[in-house]
Amino acid sequence: MSARTLLEKVDENLYILRADDLDVRYFEAVWEIPEKITYNAYLLLEGDYRILFDGWKLSYSDQFLELIRSLVDPRDLTHLVVHHAEPDHSGSLPRVLEANGFRAAVLTHPMAATMLKRIYGIEAKFRPVKDGEEIEIGDGVLKFVYTPWLHWPETMMSLLADRLILFSGDAFGGYSIPSSIFDDSEEVVAEFLPHARKYVATIIGAYRDHIIRGVEKLRRLRKPPKIIAPAHGLVWRRRPELIVDYYVRLAKGVPEGDKLLVVSGSMYGSTEKAVKVAVEEAARLGCAIALHRFDQSESASISEIIGDAIDSRAIILAAPTYEAGVYPPIEYVVRLIARKIPPKPALIISSYGWGSAAARIISEILSSAGFKIVDAIDFRGSAGDEDLEKIREGVRKLVEFRF
Repeated sequence: MSARTLLEKVDENLYILRADDLDVRYFEAVWEIPEKITYNAYLLLEGDYRILFDGWKLSYSDQFLELIRSLVDPRDLTHLVVHHAEPDHSGSLPRVLEANGFRAAVLTHPMAATMLKRIYGIEAKFRPVKDGEEIEIGDGVLKFVYTPWLHWPETMMSLLADRLILFSGDAFGGYSIPSSIFDDSEEVVAEFLPHARKYVATIIGAYRDHIIRGVEKLRRLRKPPKIIAPAHGLVWRRRPELIVDYYVRLAKGVPEGDKLLVVSGSMYGSTEKAVKVAVEEAARLGCAIALHRFDQSESASISEIIGDAIDSRAIILAAPTYEAGVYPPIEYVVRLIARKIPPKPALIISSYGWGSAAARIISEILSSAGFKIVDAIDFRGSAGDEDLEKIREGVRKLVEFRF
């Protein structure tokens, strides 16, 4: 495996080392990402200090060291900052330490130090830092800020305080391989944001309240950052506040216009027929439809569904009863939505043969997560005219409903 690599200056004496992962298909071996992803590390050469912020995954360690060597001898690295112990960022750490002769101090959260020792079986000069701690680096100051659950409990950020450069780890990043390093182009930003939305929903969605808390904590710092340098995706230097505000909107579940998420599962077409009527009614009422289907010819992308869910205004979920439960793909989606997405109004549609169960179970799962079920309509076999009219009325109630 090999990555496409990029090296570029971010600011005075500060460089990004970016790996474009063209091989990955499923991030965390779960989330389908045909758009791929980058791993961003940063190298600061400040006076006598040689500070490496984060790294790449293990399989790209040789390329990572090659890129480091184009700027500095790895033995001269004085500090390694690990914002997050997850292996997509820390996988190269053992190889870097080996090339460094284990000279560098490894600055990280106390929990991360323990995790890294156990994950990689290494002993290094781990130097746990405190929340709010500052260290002098030449004429500058590096300040550490704990940001738990963005996206693991040991996650932190670091701020080059004198230059207001924030190394944000997993936060303020996104999926995809942007065509540029920076947010300098409106077109590049517009193309990137949907991938950031999908990233937030799938990776940090379960901890969305911590996004708001983390941003509030950052805003209590004296000045907002001029540059945000995340571990995935674009570096924000033209409008760094844009990605911060976008993350907050997603965490709060602020809808994108009249977007309506529709997820349909149909084994033999009965539920699909009912969903078609629901979609037609929603479109007639002016909704923008994001439709995802599971049937005999199509299996929707789970990650795209979760991405579309987070900024939808409302949700329609349709599934047949299956073995006295819920059609499995839809049950999986429902449980993920309940866990990762801020509560929305929802309409449930279900078909059944000998016994009804799916509508009730879906309603219970979502209601327990704070979702408002505006209606749950189930029917035996195929939907008749009366059932279809109930579905149209349910869609009207859904569109009119406001939390």
